[in-house]
Amino acid sequence: MGTRAGGRRTGPKCIAIVGPFASGKTTLLEAILARTGAIPRQNPVSSGNTVSDHSPEARAHAMSVEATFATTEFMGEQFTFVDCPGSIEFAFEAEPVLAACDVAVVVAEADEKKIPALQLIIRKLDDLGVPRILFLNKVDKAIAGVRETLKMLQPASSAPLLLRQIPLRKDGVVIGSIDLALERAYVYREYAESQVAEIPDDDKARELEARFSMLETLADHDDQLMEQLLEEIEPPKDAIFDDLAADLRAGTVTPVLIGTAEKGNGVLRLLKTIRHDAPNVEATRKRLGAPDGTQTVVQVMKTIHTPHGGKLSVSRVLSGQLADAAELFLSNGDTTKVSGIYKMLGKDQLKQSSAMAGDTVALGKIDNVRTGQTLSSAKGGIKPLFTLEPPQPVFAFALRPKERKDEVKMSAAIQRLAEEDPSLNLHHNQDSAETVLSGHGEMHLRVVRERLEGKNQIPIEGHSPAVPYRETIRKSAQQRGRHKKQSGGHGQFGDVVIEIKPLPRGSGFQFTDTITGGVVPKTYIQSVETGIRDYLKTGPLGFPVVDVAVNLSDGSYHAVDSSDMAFQMAAKLAMKEGMAACSPVLLEPIMKVEIVTPSDATSKIIALIPQRRGQILGYDARPDWPGWDVVEATMPQAEIGDLIIELRSATAGVASYKAGFDHMAELTGRLADEAMNANGKAA
Repeated sequence: MGTRAGGRRTGPKCIAIVGPFASGKTTLLEAILARTGAIPRQNPVSSGNTVSDHSPEARAHAMSVEATFATTEFMGEQFTFVDCPGSIEFAFEAEPVLAACDVAVVVAEADEKKIPALQLIIRKLDDLGVPRILFLNKVDKAIAGVRETLKMLQPASSAPLLLRQIPLRKDGVVIGSIDLALERAYVYREYAESQVAEIPDDDKARELEARFSMLETLADHDDQLMEQLLEEIEPPKDAIFDDLAADLRAGTVTPVLIGTAEKGNGVLRLLKTIRHDAPNVEATRKRLGAPDGTQTVVQVMKTIHTPHGGKLSVSRVLSGQLADAAELFLSNGDTTKVSGIYKMLGKDQLKQSSAMAGDTVALGKIDNVRTGQTLSSAKGGIKPLFTLEPPQPVFAFALRPKERKDEVKMSAAIQRLAEEDPSLNLHHNQDSAETVLSGHGEMHLRVVRERLEGKNQIPIEGHSPAVPYRETIRKSAQQRGRHKKQSGGHGQFGDVVIEIKPLPRGSGFQFTDTITGGVVPKTYIQSVETGIRDYLKTGPLGFPVVDVAVNLSDGSYHAVDSSDMAFQMAAKLAMKEGMAACSPVLLEPIMKVEIVTPSDATSKIIALIPQRRGQILGYDARPDWPGWDVVEATMPQAEIGDLIIELRSATAGVASYKAGFDHMAELTGRLADEAMNANGKAA
């Protein structure tokens, strides 16, 4: 018997189900829950009645839009499965889940177009150090052989894909599988446990070849097994299972199981592999660097606001015991009190009195706690075990309620949604007076809007955010501005002469004075600058003015009628008249854009950049990402608003980008006229 794995890891486990969009993750979860008796029968995804389809948005778009938790029991042990969304737009949901889970089941299929999406998922597992099992789904519909499929999928995986099963075929149709470790055949039965059978004579040679390949891979990490293979000694089955478990837990291989989730085929072997080979919370605790000891440590994986039960924080108990009404400390020393402990099955919760290490439970009404935070019973808290860092948003819209009375209600609703989805970004643009919501794609923000209008009953108006245009000048001018008003009593008098000059791009605004002889008293020079700065907020073209120098060179005052306000007004008059003579021109922000794309779509990306008035700076292979490129370009911000839609369309939904301000550039002609007209309508 082998000793590398150290035996089976018992206790509650948490398993993330991940994979590209439409690979069959939700179907697999349904099959697992039906097989373990958590639900009476397996519901097809098309019915809109699966455990993961409990939100109207998921049903409407036929896709998972948030992580769904379901706890069940198998052979006396408790498993919590988490169905994570497959679309890149909702991928951030998985990060706090993956950090605290023990193992991931990666659902894949023989579809070459989905390899880049698979690569994104596996790279995230690598970054977080999460071991994984690959479940090759829809094996009954695959045209290519399983080993050919693995050759196609291998570039997406940093660890070797280790085939543990091969299909059992009859007349070209997959009717079951052959387990290479057990050397046993299983004949599929729809929605039922497979029937054990002998390996057919015609398949024995194929099985021996595939089994030897599996053993060769295992021997890379087991010298004794390597010696046995070289000496043609049949290794003991116990030693093989020990190697399989040890290598899975270490992440040195990715075991591959096959099946068809839609028919419940291959599910039992997957469950047994998880039970026997997967690590438990002890390994997860070590991976996260949680402290040893008897103290209670809890990692928050997801925040949910329920219609009637209030806020729930779905959490993994990493160590210790957790009782209802227990007091826990956040990492900053703040305290919170648990008000209810619940086992999750989709939208349903079952209350329980306590939770133990390994359990995944929902904690009620810990209002000051956010997704990704670490709680503990240690006084003052412990340092965070995981840092949640949302990627840069790639899509945005400005929104407001159709009725002003809903403004406060909308703000509170968005706050709740941002708690549930920390990748949402909300900010108020002072220049445009817009409330701008940013996220990770058009569908991402569409779902947010649907939740505001459906779940929260707040009708919303939305549009593309305003582009922060600026204006500057091309010429210099000198202008006098005089403000004089007499209406009984003290009048108003201010008189200034200013020189207006353009500055190099990016210089901002400079104010100087060359007043001599006190023609404008020092007490009013500051007033002149204040008036000029106030004017620059909206220039002759309707936008803030930049890269301008103004010098106060002359003027006059009245001992009685001059005042701070009079000189401000005089300065504004001088600017208004003088700017018109300085050839004002519109400026638009130009962004530096870095696009990551699968290499086979690079030519498409390069072709679309000039169509958006962009300039290609270059492209190169993405470091440590086989089959990916990075394209660098500059592009007007006005062209970036819906860029992600076109990028995703050209790359089967996986491309993304980062953008940062680079410089301002002149904008003339039709586009400048359109920008000014739109600004006039907005004002």
